[in-house]
Formats: sequence, structure tokens, C-alpha cells
Amino acid sequence: MNNIAIITGAGRGIGAATARLAAQAGYDVCVNYAADKASAEAVAGACRDAGVRAVAVAADVSDPAQVETLFEACDEALGRCTLLVNNAGVVGAASMVAKLDDATLRRTFEVNVFGTVYCSREAIWRMSTAAGGHGGVIVNLSSIAATLGSPGEYVHYAASKGAVETFTIGLAKEVGRVGIRVNAVQAGTTATGIHASSGNPSRPDAVAREAPLGRVATPEDIAEAIIWLASDKAGYATGSILRVGGGL
Repeated sequence: MNNIAIITGAGRGIGAATARLAAQAGYDVCVNYAADKASAEAVAGACRDAGVRAVAVAADVSDPAQVETLFEACDEALGRCTLLVNNAGVVGAASMVAKLDDATLRRTFEVNVFGTVYCSREAIWRMSTAAGGHGGVIVNLSSIAATLGSPGEYVHYAASKGAVETFTIGLAKEVGRVGIRVNAVQAGTTATGIHASSGNPSRPDAVAREAPLGRVATPEDIAEAIIWLASDKAGYATGSILRVGGGL
């Protein structure tokens, strides 16, 4: 049986690094993206260069119909997934809660929380041994914001990641007996473009000054943790929240 990974938001940043590492580990890879087709195709090409099959598939994970299409596209091109990495996420504009606009709040939860649930639901139908599947692994992306709270900037984002962690724990208990492990990585601030796109490009440098390790994470730092949780080396880990936060 081939190992097949669906990695959401994999056109850049942590998702792209995870896709490349998954390919190196022998996974065929479905590279999901929302808008940047060129970047996603480049990541899929890098995966193919590693000797595996890979496709890039567009889907907005906040839309359940598009999520269904994403999984069906993977079924057709590669086969049923054995690994789902729920990486797609948005931070939303930095804001005090009193000034937070409805659209930012709604979009943050639609992508980070609803998208994680929608994708997990599709994966369970394919992985569950009770439904004829062969089992599998789900890894959700959380953030140290879930425990730090991110006051004055990203309380809405922190709250969404807190929800992802609670979902991780509950789902792990629900599907463990049908061959599915579910864990999360609580990522520290990472050197990607997400903060620049949310209008706060200086935040990684500010975090680096406070971090005990003196730097922000690289995408590969987080991807390595994801791939470890997906591997048999973490075979007795489920319902775990792995903090990779540089000491913060």
C-alpha cells in the first residue's frame, strides 16, 4: 500500500516544506493550494524530483464542497490518503478584540477551524478500518498562540488554534479504535510570508528577540515535527500537542 499525503496550504511556507519532506519519506503527495497555482506546481515538481507521484489541487478548505473535490481529485490521481496534514491557515489582520472586524473573525475560524474539521471528516471516511480503510494519520497545525493568547494582536487567531487543539484531542479519542492517530504541532512564529500578508511584517523579528533560542522557526523546523508524528516512530502518540516554539 502506497503512503499518500494530502497537505493543505502546501504551496508555500510550512506546507511546502512538509510536502518536500513527505516526498523524501516516500509519500505520494497531493499539494493543496488556494490561489497560487505556480507555487503549488513548483512544490509538486520538487516532490516528483524526489521520485514520488505528486499533484497540485486547488481548493479553499473553508468550503466543504471544495474539500470534497480535493479529496476526490487525490483519490483519482494518487489513491486514498493515509496522511492528512491540516496546515492551511490564516492569521487575519492584527487587531485588538474591541476593534476586530466581523469579516476577519469569520474568515479566521472558517479556514483554521472549519477547514480542519471538513478535511478531517473526508480523511476519516477514507482511513477508517470500520469503513474498509487501512488506517492513517492526521496532523493538525496549531500555534503557541493557543496557550500564550497573543493579546493586543491576534487573540482571534489564538482562539481558533485553541479550538484546533481541543478538536485534536477529542478526535483522537473518537477514531483511535478505527486505526487513525490524530496529533497536532503547536508551532512557534515561523519565517514565512504569513505575517507580511497580514500587515505585520516585523513580528518575526520581534519574536526572535524574545525567544530563548534567539530566532524564529524555519518552515523545516516545523515540518520535521509533522513528519515525525506521521511516522511509525510516533506510533503510540495520539491526542498529543507537540510544542515546537523555540522555548516560548
